[in-house]
Amino acid sequence: MTFKELGVIEPILKALSNEGYTHPTPIQAKSLPILLRNKDLLGCAQTGTGKTAAFAIPILQQIYKNNQHKGTRKIKALVVTPTRELAIQIGESFTTYGQYTGLRNTVIFGGVKQGKQTNALRGGVDILVATPGRLLDLMNQGYISLRDIEYAVLDEADQMLDMGFIHDIRKIIAKLPKDRQSLFFSATMPKAIVELSRKILGDFEKVTIAPEKATADKVEQALYYVSKKDKINLLTLLLKEQPTKSVLIFSRTKHGANKIVKLLSKAEITSEAIHGNKSQTARQKALGKFKNGQLKVLVATDIAARGIDVEELSLVINYDLPNVPETYVHRIGRTGRAAASGIALSFCCIDERPYLKDIQKLINQQIPVINEHPYVPAPNEEVRTPKKTQRSSSRPGKSRKNKNGNRSRNKRSSNFKKGRD
Repeated sequence: MTFKELGVIEPILKALSNEGYTHPTPIQAKSLPILLRNKDLLGCAQTGTGKTAAFAIPILQQIYKNNQHKGTRKIKALVVTPTRELAIQIGESFTTYGQYTGLRNTVIFGGVKQGKQTNALRGGVDILVATPGRLLDLMNQGYISLRDIEYAVLDEADQMLDMGFIHDIRKIIAKLPKDRQSLFFSATMPKAIVELSRKILGDFEKVTIAPEKATADKVEQALYYVSKKDKINLLTLLLKEQPTKSVLIFSRTKHGANKIVKLLSKAEITSEAIHGNKSQTARQKALGKFKNGQLKVLVATDIAARGIDVEELSLVINYDLPNVPETYVHRIGRTGRAAASGIALSFCCIDERPYLKDIQKLINQQIPVINEHPYVPAPNEEVRTPKKTQRSSSRPGKSRKNKNGNRSRNKRSSNFKKGRD
């Protein structure tokens, strides 16, 4: 099936053709007919499946056909998404797909001065992409009215709840007109998400695209067991083996991301970090350099896991395994985009074994282990495993007196026994 057979209009078909798109992904093929009938939609699909186009194309098409731009432009469509990077990415998609429609979109987000954003709003826009905090701020200042909204999209809803946006989302929903088409997308469907969807959607249809395995199935995955202290050595080795590849590295913490960049610099490998403590200007500059090939190595925290879309990104490295298994799927989804394939390598130290177990349970796969590398932990490597019932003011491994008054050390046990997590 082609986009033309789905009923997509000529101006959008021309833009899609320019990008080399002729056949829709599964979520696009299922969603477009529903949305073009003006039905509400509940979509369960992870990043990398093409869902931005699944809602952007029908929104552009319906606004183009139903509105003739007489007088001042009013905001007809609102897309709310959790991160700045994802908002910018979605805005770029609307610009690309709508380049021959004459429709205008703009993106607003926090972390930068609002002047350019309010100037764009004054000029009139048809489609607004926003993060929750800045949207409410500009609504309160009187720059934005939602009374003319005909299409409302809540994207990456589960991440918005994880980031604490639930109260902001409720305030935004309360300001939306009742007579509207609503689209709700989430990578996972926990109880809180289902309850929220019921408040947003009217008579809706549901589309589910293998939410947990679609990306994991087509990405070549591999696992390296490595001690925490040797992770940077292994990373340096892998990067020097393939210096021409664009590599996205995930750190669990902001401090960890900065440290990786510093240590790679000592090994004469240029990299930059993006995370929540970086200014929006710095984040966009680093991401821009990464996208255009000027920067080969980008280190990111999970705030960027769903907001980085880089063509032909072939390698993702999980320097730290995430403690939420779904995050692993989102991370490796930065490669293997849409119909493409990719490689995801993960480092696992002894403390991360429980995270690995949860990840493999979620994706229903055993990630292949690479045992031939210089930093394989010794079979008898010892780690501290104090009993939970043991109470002592001494730290594990610290010397303390035994019942005979002599100094001794707590025993350590190995978790690298074969077949054990």
